[in-house]
Amino acid sequence: MSSLWAFPGQGAQQAGMLHALPSDPLIDECLREASDALNEDVLHLDSHEALQSTRAVQLCLLIAGIACSRRLMAQDIKPDYVAGLSIGAYPAAVIAGALSFADAVRLVALRGELMQNAYPQGYGMTALIGLDQGAVESLVQQIHGESTPVYLANINADTQFVVAGSDQAMASVAALAKEQGAAAAKRLAVSVPSHCELLSEPAQTLAEAFAQVSIQAPTLKYLSGSTARPLFTADKLRDDLAFNMCRVIDWRSTVQTAYERGVRLHIEMPPGTVLTGLARKTFEQGSVVAFQGARLDTLSALSREEDLRHP
Repeated sequence: MSSLWAFPGQGAQQAGMLHALPSDPLIDECLREASDALNEDVLHLDSHEALQSTRAVQLCLLIAGIACSRRLMAQDIKPDYVAGLSIGAYPAAVIAGALSFADAVRLVALRGELMQNAYPQGYGMTALIGLDQGAVESLVQQIHGESTPVYLANINADTQFVVAGSDQAMASVAALAKEQGAAAAKRLAVSVPSHCELLSEPAQTLAEAFAQVSIQAPTLKYLSGSTARPLFTADKLRDDLAFNMCRVIDWRSTVQTAYERGVRLHIEMPPGTVLTGLARKTFEQGSVVAFQGARLDTLSALSREEDLRHP
């Protein structure tokens, strides 16, 4: 077992990201499938204006991930493991054979609407870089209160974390973080407080929708971005997808789990290269590459090289 396809989360979106996908009949077909599932043209979702909507962002990330994965799979390139950060879990589940693409499109549209409607303004997420986890948890504890809700949301790397909550609470945490020597405190392009209990009710509503959808046991190794463990059954995967919006993401441990299980090739699906940067420290031996900006023949060669090493 030697390869992982990693799918990014919200914040990685780029204006024009669907229009920038490679010209390929498989990708055109993917865009048509998504449009048919929604009964709308998905190419209207990736403008700068449209991407102010959580629903549009999440749909674009899903569609881009599936389209580029299918392009690789058409070259007989397949992963051993898949994992996704937050919304990235949905394309991971589709590629793992657990969820149909059409169902994923409809569920992601609902997911985005539920999250957007729960907190239409005044909330979001902020990245803190340069402090350890204990320091970040202490800052959150100092600020968190009924009128100033803020939570640890993402554990991305040893010194990179994300907090979620109200604008006021996040600003207070960011100010304290800088006082304590944080290298950066940056508000993310995410307009909802993901990965904390503020989204428990929307997650429960999404779970009810999931109960009406067919989920299969994954045919590839699916790593949960929340628990950092492989999930093997349909029920556990259904729970992971429905509730990951209100659970802390432990991406640091997810990447570490993949490496400990023998993964030596990490390919980040579009858009962007954020996960590639996060994986480099863990993958001291092996290759870390992003689909975006890479040549198809390079990705193919790296994948075949790993297959030869681990038949």
